[in-house]
Amino acid sequence: MPCKDYLNSVKRYVGGKIGMAALAYTPSILWFLDWSDMDANLDGIALLGMVLAGFVLVTGMANMVMMVSLWVLYHSLVNVGQLWYSFGWESQLLETGFLAIFLCPMWTLSQVPRCCPPSLICIWTFRWLTVRIMLGAGLIKIRGDQCWRDLTCMDYHYETQPVPNPMSYYMHYSPWWFHRFETLSNHFIELIVPFFTFLGRRMCVVNGAIQVLFQVVLIVSGNLSFLNWLTIVPSLACFDDASLGFLFRSGGGAKKTVLEIQSEGGAGRTPEPTRGMLIRRVVNVSLGILIGCLSVPVVMNLLSSRQVMNTSFDPLRIVNTYGAFGSITKERTEVIFQGTLSLDPKAPEAVWEEYQFLCKPGDLHRRPCLISPYHYRLDWLMWFAAFQTYEQSEWIIHIAGRLLANDSSILSLLDHNPFQGRDPPRWVRGEHFRYKFTQPGSTSAAQGKWWVRKRIGAYFPAVDLEALRGYFQSRNWPHPHIPHQRN
Repeated sequence: MPCKDYLNSVKRYVGGKIGMAALAYTPSILWFLDWSDMDANLDGIALLGMVLAGFVLVTGMANMVMMVSLWVLYHSLVNVGQLWYSFGWESQLLETGFLAIFLCPMWTLSQVPRCCPPSLICIWTFRWLTVRIMLGAGLIKIRGDQCWRDLTCMDYHYETQPVPNPMSYYMHYSPWWFHRFETLSNHFIELIVPFFTFLGRRMCVVNGAIQVLFQVVLIVSGNLSFLNWLTIVPSLACFDDASLGFLFRSGGGAKKTVLEIQSEGGAGRTPEPTRGMLIRRVVNVSLGILIGCLSVPVVMNLLSSRQVMNTSFDPLRIVNTYGAFGSITKERTEVIFQGTLSLDPKAPEAVWEEYQFLCKPGDLHRRPCLISPYHYRLDWLMWFAAFQTYEQSEWIIHIAGRLLANDSSILSLLDHNPFQGRDPPRWVRGEHFRYKFTQPGSTSAAQGKWWVRKRIGAYFPAVDLEALRGYFQSRNWPHPHIPHQRN
């Protein structure tokens, strides 16, 4: 539902007041802004976050104030985003962002602050995040789909993953023994390697290197949004200055400062702790205690035979449980939107034209896209909808209504509108297809097709705007404009 309506529903649920109960249920600064132009509020939050993040990225400098601001701004969007922000890596980004706050000095902007270098406690919170991400993913697989235990999941994964990329096609047709090797390697990396973190410096570095390489392989073989890029970040905490020193040029500002700090520490010339430094130590210890306490339900979940994945146990999502692909779909199904200008949708002569999404499979000749780390959220949600019904995903009908009106907001999320520059369609329907990669060397592949498909049936019946009026009104959705004139 629209952001304003969602906040009003939360407000009613917590007793009709904007107080601590509302903030605990939906932490967001939107509670304190003017709701008369909610779109402007959302755009402003996104733009401010982009400016701050861009500054940190370009300069390599940040302080706690900036990092807290980024964390609060993203929280404000995620917590009102509902289905649009329902992906597990939203919580992972929030947790990573929270921990990053404590890597930075309070006020100063310095790549290597002399008075408050990153605490070992903070470094270990990142390592602990990596351990939880990997164990969560590994355990949910072992406890989930049988194919993870009989080592056959990779026979299906590349073809049925949410948004394949070009390499997915070639990886899918790897030899059977290679798929078994992949599955065994996955179990080793997710279930065994994380414990290297606790076996001393060298093994911790080995863990970091394996995890980074693992994520790079996942990036190459599929479009998993920014998840794999984000998972690399805490893995970097497994390395120390000595193992990362080669990445920085000799005599450069950051490397030179680090060497000077290490030299002074080795010579016993560390500065006397100031009041601010003592306060910072208290903050670091408090961080460790907080993460430890909030980790208790997460660890209990990891140990439970009823493990759940991608769940938060606190409203601020400071410590979360993670997991991915606990079950693997064995067949790929797609929902294809089609529209027609025909007066009668059941007429044999009715010409149905297909809409194409930005990345998800549709046109059989279109090469799978390469978009990671960008995230086409609608394409991902369509993947989930394809193995549900439209009654379970009512937003599908909402999209159909918008397509009937040639609504620019929804069309901006699509790649091809067959009615561009023409009258809007009179009818829109959803068709359900089973998709498979073409066999290399087959006739279909020779014709330039990446996919072959077979119709399963209707996903939702043909609908027009007038017929949807009651459906929209019953859900308090604004009804799209019905064109008065058609050519």
